[in-house]
Amino acid sequence: MSDAPLIELKRVTKVYGQGATALQALKGVDLIIEAGDFVAIMGPSGSGKSTVMNMLGCLDTPTTGEYLFHGVHAETLSRDQRARLRRRFLGFVFQGFNLLARTSAQENVELPLLYRGESASVRHAAAARALAQVGLTGWEHHTPAELSGGQQQRVAIARAIVTEPAVLLADEPTGNLDTHRSREIMDLLWSLNVEHGITVLMVTHEADMASYAKRIVRFVDGVVESDTLNPHPAGLKAVHTAEAR
Repeated sequence: MSDAPLIELKRVTKVYGQGATALQALKGVDLIIEAGDFVAIMGPSGSGKSTVMNMLGCLDTPTTGEYLFHGVHAETLSRDQRARLRRRFLGFVFQGFNLLARTSAQENVELPLLYRGESASVRHAAAARALAQVGLTGWEHHTPAELSGGQQQRVAIARAIVTEPAVLLADEPTGNLDTHRSREIMDLLWSLNVEHGITVLMVTHEADMASYAKRIVRFVDGVVESDTLNPHPAGLKAVHTAEAR
């Protein structure tokens, strides 16, 4: 299975409802994601991009077609097996941060490890490492109300990577941020991809944010309209600019 892509969708369809009210959200999607990819998924509302992200995150299953993860047919897994796959291999970042309001940054980041049953010492050490990776050393004991929007999203990213996932799925991760904070978050995602080898799959409406990706996949009416390489990712430009200073 070593030669298999990290992720492969084959002729995937998704239909919600039945009969006259049925909605076909995906209409035969083929998509390959290799380990180390940074892919921006774009498209208008109703194009299928959110449906395909739910599929990739094992939050939903195809109506027909195949979803292979590391060569394993994820579409045949039980609900519990899909949950284990998510816990082991996937991290999620959302537009709305989804942090617990009265809980410190450290405790928010520890949550996935708590669900895994890890000891307190393991949780504390892993959360400290993850917060350091996102540049928040020293902010461990602050609650979300004491953090800026950009810092809250960094905590959310630390929570997503504390389990050392193979894939980070980011759904409009800069949607609630201003331009400056958005670029900071995109630089961080670029760093996690390039320096730590995490595969990043990101839904975005914003061309500026998509420009950080190595590939841009556009959905229209439930199908892949285009899948293009980005020869000059903005993240690479940011690294060269920083090195030149």
